[in-house]
Parts: sequence; structure tokens; C-alpha cells
Amino acid sequence: MPVQLHFDESDLLHCRFAVSPLWETQAAVRVLGRPERQGYHLPWLRRIRDAAAGLDLGPLWLLMREGGHSPDFFCPPPIGPLASFEEEIAGVRAVDPGLAGEDLARSLADRPQVLHSPAGRALLADPARSVRELAELLEEVWRVLVEPHWPRLRALLEADVAYHSRRLAAVGFERLLGELSPQLSWADSTLTIAPTRARHSRVLGGQGLVLMPSVFAWPDAVSGFEDPWQPAVIYPARGIGGLWTEPGASTPNVLARLLGRARADVLCALDEPAGTGALAHRLGLAPSSVSAHLSVLRAAGLLTSRRYGHQVLYERTPLGIALAVPGHQPPELTDPAC
Repeated sequence: MPVQLHFDESDLLHCRFAVSPLWETQAAVRVLGRPERQGYHLPWLRRIRDAAAGLDLGPLWLLMREGGHSPDFFCPPPIGPLASFEEEIAGVRAVDPGLAGEDLARSLADRPQVLHSPAGRALLADPARSVRELAELLEEVWRVLVEPHWPRLRALLEADVAYHSRRLAAVGFERLLGELSPQLSWADSTLTIAPTRARHSRVLGGQGLVLMPSVFAWPDAVSGFEDPWQPAVIYPARGIGGLWTEPGASTPNVLARLLGRARADVLCALDEPAGTGALAHRLGLAPSSVSAHLSVLRAAGLLTSRRYGHQVLYERTPLGIALAVPGHQPPELTDPAC
């Protein structure tokens, strides 16, 4: 079954990218409950196993039916490109209880056994209380399972946004969609997501579209937001294969002898563009040390940098790629469109 989003000319002028820590938080809960999604995240799962065992995730799992409607109000598209978790969870707490009640009822409507269970009846009996309790649970999940790893996750997501923003300028919206996910296609001013387990159709009506990379939604592209929520498509972030790689695991010994271990680790950690803070967290180094190494690598022509929001992202040049990945011919040399 497909999801279809219908555009007019003004919608194409209002498309933007965003990163959402709240979305990743609820998507992390889905991963915990679905073994088929856990492959790339086994290192993370091992690290958070004990903490996850201490959380009661039942109320969230009750609303996360595969292929069914999940409430939009507890994972809405972010209001800005770099919204913090605190800003997003404040939006959840401020949702109108009547709207939340309708959203909850829709999620449970086609599951009578859940709708009429004590847990289901409790969710619908007092939507304002349900909003508070779900927001508190999401905040606890964030604090315990996601926030300790957020610098690494954010670095990957922001690198994806930086990369695909450049691709949008280079190849246009229609071709970009196919690069985001093979599930996305474009025809007759309509974006189609297929195959999916849900059916959904929405006329954007000038609201535009938010494109959000996700680590924990992999490998699926996801949509389905209803009014009054901003239309959005969540797609699998690129580079997920190296997300949980341990520092230095991919650094060739010969490169470490040439540059020094710490500096070589910094170069090899830049599979995707990243900022100083994210690299320091990932490598277990002081930000001042990472900054010094980045400056030397940039001066040597191995890195380039550009500003994204309030931070500077670094990425390898073709020469840096050749050193960090021996035998690999960088895309810049093989694909003129990159």
C-alpha cells in the first residue's frame, strides 16, 4: 500500500531538512521492540541493555503498531532545523488534550482487544493525563537511552543533511528523492512512498515538506502525518554502517605511523562530516586536542570545512579519503554530479 503526498508549486518552495532528537527517541523504542531492526544497532543495544530493562515501555509499545497509525502528537516534525529535545518535548506537553484524545483513539480504533483493555481505556479516559505520562516516559527514554549517545547520532544526522542539501542543489528534488530511499518516487507532482504497510494520502496545500534523516528508522522511509502537523518524510540516514564503530578500529597502522595515532584517528573518524564536539565525544579526546588536529589536517589539504548552523563541520578532501581508505577512489573523482 502506498503513501502519497500531493504537491503544488508553492510546496516545492517550502521543502526543508531537519533533525529531530524526539523522533529518534521514539524510534529507538521501536527498535527495542523489533529484533528485525536491530542488526546495525547491536553495539548500542549491548550498552543500554541494563538501563532499558529498568524502563516500562509498555504504554509506548501499545501505540506503536507496525503498519497502523501511531499518534502524531508524541513525535511531530520539528518546528526548526535544529530543535533541541527540550523544545520538542515542551511542544508535546502543550498539545491540546482534545487533539491528543482523537489521535490516541485513531491509533487504537482497529484493535478492539487493545481499545477495550484496561490500558487502552486508561489512555482514552483522560487524554491530558495520558499526554503528561507519555511525555514523561519519552523524556526518561531520552535521558537514559539516547542522550548519552546523541553527539554521535547528531553528527551522523547533520552530516546527512549537509550532504543531501548539496545534492538537492546539484540534481534537483525529483532525483534527490530516489537517492534518499528506493521507496520514494515522484510523478505528476506526487511523492509516493511504497511499499508501506499503511495507506495515506495528503494534499500539502502550500505547507511544504520536512525531510528528516533517521538512524533508528532504518531501513524504512516513513510518513503519514495528518493535519495540523507539518507534512514530513523520514528517511534512513546514510553512513549507518559505521555509526557504532569503535574509535581507531578503522585506522590503518601505516597511517597512524605517518600522522600519529590521534591525528590519524581523527581523519579516519570523518566517514561523514562532523564537528569538533562530536569527534571529541566519539574519540574520547579533549575538544581542544581535536581542534588542534583538525587545524593541522585542514592546513595539510586533507580536510575542508564549512559552517552549518552554529557549528563548523569538517570533511575529508579527495586526498584525505585516499589516505584514510587505501585503494578507494573518492566519489568526487568518479561522479561529476557529486
